[in-house]
Amino acid sequence: MEVTVRLFAVLRERAGASAVTLDLPEGASVRDALDSLAGLADGVPLVMAVNREYASAETALDPGDELALIPPVSGGQDVSAAPFARVSTEPLSLDALAARVRDPRAGAVVTFSGVTRAVERLEYEAYAEMAEERMATIAAEAVERHGLCAAAVEHRVGAVALSEPSVIVAVAAPHRGEAFAGAREIIDRVKAEAPIWKKEIEGGDERWVEGTEPDRA
Repeated sequence: MEVTVRLFAVLRERAGASAVTLDLPEGASVRDALDSLAGLADGVPLVMAVNREYASAETALDPGDELALIPPVSGGQDVSAAPFARVSTEPLSLDALAARVRDPRAGAVVTFSGVTRAVERLEYEAYAEMAEERMATIAAEAVERHGLCAAAVEHRVGAVALSEPSVIVAVAAPHRGEAFAGAREIIDRVKAEAPIWKKEIEGGDERWVEGTEPDRA
């Protein structure tokens, strides 16, 4: 099957072309495409996209797909400019997350921190691999929908004490309206769609917080 690979900046110069066509076996993945490029991207940190949607190395390719290899953008940004999502067992740092989205194009950076309230502590459990993938998708879609420069989201698992953050979001955008809207969309969708569960603990009482069926749209 044929797949078109779009190349930019240093990769375009190395290849001497802005695009190449690969003939790959059926069922090939992004990783297979990278391997077939004979080291063209060696030493270059990349973000990949298939048909203009962010993708991982394990994403399957279909005949006629367009794979874009996106090196770090100008202005001091590295791969962290791509939507970032992580499930962490460690305390969360809003300052560190905000640093991930700093961008010279941005006139506004909006952050959100959801903290434990009203109870002694919360305990979170997650299907971590799926949660990270879902949060990354949510962040990427918010970037596209609101014209954000960058977005990042992180969720804690395990015990989270009173007043400590359990989920944090940071976005950068050219204007504050887009930044506020993007941050709001990310946190609302993470709460509705990511496979993460919450237990309230107060004294000797424990209670799983009742939720709803995840939105699979």
